[in-house]
Amino acid sequence: MDSRGFILLQLLVLWSLATTAFSLSPYYYQNICPQALPTIRKVVEAAVYKERRMGASLLRLHYHDCFVNGCDASLLLDPSPTIDSEKNSLANQNSARGFEVIDAIKAEVDQICGRPVVSCADILAVAARDSVVALGGPSWQVQLGRRDSTTASRAQADTDLPSPFLDLPALINSFKNHGLNERDLVALSGAHTIGFAQCFTFRNRIYNATNIDPAFAVERRATCPLTGGNTNLAPLDPTPVHFDTAYFNNLVKQMGLLISDQALFSGGSTDDLVNTYKLYPQVFWYDFAQSMIKMGNIKPLTGDQGQIRTNCRLVNYY
Repeated sequence: MDSRGFILLQLLVLWSLATTAFSLSPYYYQNICPQALPTIRKVVEAAVYKERRMGASLLRLHYHDCFVNGCDASLLLDPSPTIDSEKNSLANQNSARGFEVIDAIKAEVDQICGRPVVSCADILAVAARDSVVALGGPSWQVQLGRRDSTTASRAQADTDLPSPFLDLPALINSFKNHGLNERDLVALSGAHTIGFAQCFTFRNRIYNATNIDPAFAVERRATCPLTGGNTNLAPLDPTPVHFDTAYFNNLVKQMGLLISDQALFSGGSTDDLVNTYKLYPQVFWYDFAQSMIKMGNIKPLTGDQGQIRTNCRLVNYY
């Protein structure tokens, strides 16, 4: 082999090593801290056992993190003179919850690992998976190796987080902007098979929509008056602490709670997929897991980018 060929080979090897080093992998902590993932699972299971609703809250944190500048734990940063916290965005203020569980996970993981080696972004991703499993849903191999951001953007959160008032074309466009297709949209919306929503997010639908089951609207109005009661909760489907396909059953019956829920079954391009998930739970489970992996790959910080925070709420300054 001549010198030029040898140099080219060396460059290819170095490129391959660099690509491997900075790619996410489910085995990232296998040698760094093999007890990291079991520790996260233990804390999540305890939190969900204590309050079943917490499973949906932890899953939602991962969604709301990834949709704003990628899966980088920017959502967890508290307000400060230099941080315009995403916690204060329209979609998160007085709504996003579970931060204390993430803090507890971080403390236990750092203790078991002997130092801060597990990023807050990875904790969010693993906690989301473990929450779904704790509520009876599917599991998947979480890709790992993300690092934590040193910035946050409330303005970006207000722009990028999908509103519960969006119609189908707007939802499709919102997900497309993050590299997610219509199948991802419907599968990931299936996360609403667990959890609750506040009255102000569905009031307009239960009082003004025409594509709604009348008896369902009356039932929801009982706890969501025309004025007041903005934070009153209603379940997103009939089994809000069980990961199942009741959400899709509801959509077919015109009993989706949010405008953005019912938009998925409204005579549009996603109707067939809603019906498929309703009839074949195993298809939904598979697609949900694949879409969660895909969402978890949105613009991660890797390698020397970002940092591993010692406190998930604060940027490291040193």
